[in-house]
Amino acid sequence: MSFSRTRRSRRTALVGGLWHRGSVRVLGGIAALLTVAVAGPGTAAAAEGAGLREVLFVGNNWDGTADVIKSTDDFAKIGRLNVIPDKDRRLAEIYSNPVKLAYFLGIRQTVGEGHDQFVDDMYSTPDGSAAVVSRPSFADVVSIDLATGKINWRFPVSGYRSDHMAVSPDGRRVAVSASTSNTVHVLDIQTGREAGSFKTGDKPHENVFTDGGKYIWNMAIGDVNTALDAPELDSTKGDRRITVVDASTFEEVKVIDMRQRLDAFGRKDMSDAVRPVVFTPDESKLYFQVSFFNGFFEYDVASDKITRMKTLPKNPATSEDRTTWVNDSRHHGISMSPAGDKLCIAGTMDDYATVVDRASLQQAPLVPAAKPYWATVSGDGESCVISESDADQVTAIDFATGRKVVSVPVGDHPQRVRLGHVAANWTGPTAG
Repeated sequence: MSFSRTRRSRRTALVGGLWHRGSVRVLGGIAALLTVAVAGPGTAAAAEGAGLREVLFVGNNWDGTADVIKSTDDFAKIGRLNVIPDKDRRLAEIYSNPVKLAYFLGIRQTVGEGHDQFVDDMYSTPDGSAAVVSRPSFADVVSIDLATGKINWRFPVSGYRSDHMAVSPDGRRVAVSASTSNTVHVLDIQTGREAGSFKTGDKPHENVFTDGGKYIWNMAIGDVNTALDAPELDSTKGDRRITVVDASTFEEVKVIDMRQRLDAFGRKDMSDAVRPVVFTPDESKLYFQVSFFNGFFEYDVASDKITRMKTLPKNPATSEDRTTWVNDSRHHGISMSPAGDKLCIAGTMDDYATVVDRASLQQAPLVPAAKPYWATVSGDGESCVISESDADQVTAIDFATGRKVVSVPVGDHPQRVRLGHVAANWTGPTAG
């Protein structure tokens, strides 16, 4: 691979990378067992039998749109959804409230780097009738009718910014992080009514349902927008931890602070801000990325210890000034093949993605990519799909060979990519 800077600009935005496919077992304390179960490859045939089509939703953060593409093969575009049909009304509300306006403009100038953040995360309802979308700049979650493009319901989150979401395995609930209030809201996906909420560490980010929907995991990443990025100032970033709660009572079950585990592993120099995570199918290992690091860690859940670390190549053209990296990230985006034998890593600031053999931790050839922002898995499980936020495209990489399959153009600043369903004949809404 020849490293180069071909992007039209070095843009800053929130990044992530998780499509957690399989089941996860994690020990509460070191003894209580938790298991995650979410839809994975192989669901397409059942969906088609129900008059649905499995697709990938690609959230174009700065456009305020979601492109819907095929989940396998050539990943061709099927249709596009406008996720901000109420833009004028929302802006009128924001500009009439000085506090909301201050946060709105702050989001634009920091994580959006001059752009509003109109879509962070999205999922479809189980029946394929609606898309549920978190909209950071509007500090809300909305359900949009996929047939008409109109809004079914809207839930304003606490505070002033919404972030990552997760859907329960049965598809009935959606959890969303309210990043400025250190809160996760859990909503009924059909009505938007709040079922409950819980408090987290600073700046809650990724959410994962576990044990068939019995528990919710939240990863709080702390203050990633400050310029206090030197290793010796890491403690200024806030309370960064994993919070596990009972999804019925929303009571805290366990808190995991990776600071202690990293110290015991001999890496006191590393940030403990856990970013994207993925678990093995046998539920024994957790792989996670942290702020400022070009690589990832392996965590053994039975022993409650970090067991291995993988350092990946740096791009010589990438500045070593940590304040220039995307919200404290260097590499941000990770997924795993359904068999659990391969990892797919998005080397965000280093402009590549690569497949890593999980047993040996040997990497395949680097695949050039323009600020890859997210990593998920195709509907058939054969490919890793990354969003290239600086090239406005998504790219599929073959897990078996580690080589690029195809790139597909999408909208401005693609971010989250999620598997979902639409009606079999859907090509876009008829109104809205």
